Amino acid sequence: MWEDSWADTAELPWSAPKEGQGARSTSSLVHVEVAGLSHQGKVRPNNEDHFLVACFDRTMRTLLTNLPAGDVPERYSETVHLMLVADGMGGTAAGEVASRTAINTLVDLVLQAPYWIMRLDEQFAMKVLKRMDQRFQQVRETLIERPHLDPTLSGMGTTMTLAFSLGAELVTAHVGDSRAYLFRQGLLQRLTRDQTMAQSLADEGAIRPEEVASHPMRHVLTGAITTRGGKAATEFHQLHLVDGDQVLLCTDGLTEMVTDTAIAEVLRIPVPAADSCRSLIDLALEGGGKDNVTVVLGRYHIPEMRDK
Repeated sequence: MWEDSWADTAELPWSAPKEGQGARSTSSLVHVEVAGLSHQGKVRPNNEDHFLVACFDRTMRTLLTNLPAGDVPERYSETVHLMLVADGMGGTAAGEVASRTAINTLVDLVLQAPYWIMRLDEQFAMKVLKRMDQRFQQVRETLIERPHLDPTLSGMGTTMTLAFSLGAELVTAHVGDSRAYLFRQGLLQRLTRDQTMAQSLADEGAIRPEEVASHPMRHVLTGAITTRGGKAATEFHQLHLVDGDQVLLCTDGLTEMVTDTAIAEVLRIPVPAADSCRSLIDLALEGGGKDNVTVVLGRYHIPEMRDK
């Protein structure tokens, strides 16, 4: 029974803490309920998917002062929420190493940055996107170095899809065919474009869009972070979130087995995010579970923002 394989499952239910009285930022007032779940599936011998959910904060607390009350905030915080999925490839253990290394490298790059841009307004958004593109390329450079130490890792690679939000502003960055979705007011919208040969054929008009899901070249990637080939073509998307929005990230182990319609039906049900993730995994396994499957779900509760 596939239920026994849940020992290889990672689950992360988590909620961002609500900001205390005295904060003047808006990002710290956004409440995000997040859950993530990964399963090796019913066919694959190991799980080459990895995911990460993280929270980055810039904070200040006034401890002592003789300034008049209200001159400086008693407490201030800016909060960035990050969700990320990576689907490794390369055979044996190489795919598992690729996806894990990609996430570890990206986190190291962020933590080692001399300063964090905690703004997504018009002035800073382009700087953030440029920096993220550079980091994707640095991840690729790290992967290229690994086969020099272990030749069995030659040819390994990974997809990478992430979403990060600051307040009500969301940015997605994407390479490969792992997807990001927005679920808003009962409707599911895909935020990413699959970087596959089948999708390229549809974009060129060689096949109909509805043929992509069953086309034999739907698994042939035209974009990925790999040890071979050229620069990874990172795609970005930016949007403004509203209260009640849900953001779903997933590997193709879900979307190969479960239709967008079925995904939307799960997200319509008002249950904890962890339960929704488990339901999506269950559907993928019931559909055949032919690949590793990973889902990360974030539910946004955004209060009405008043002008400061």
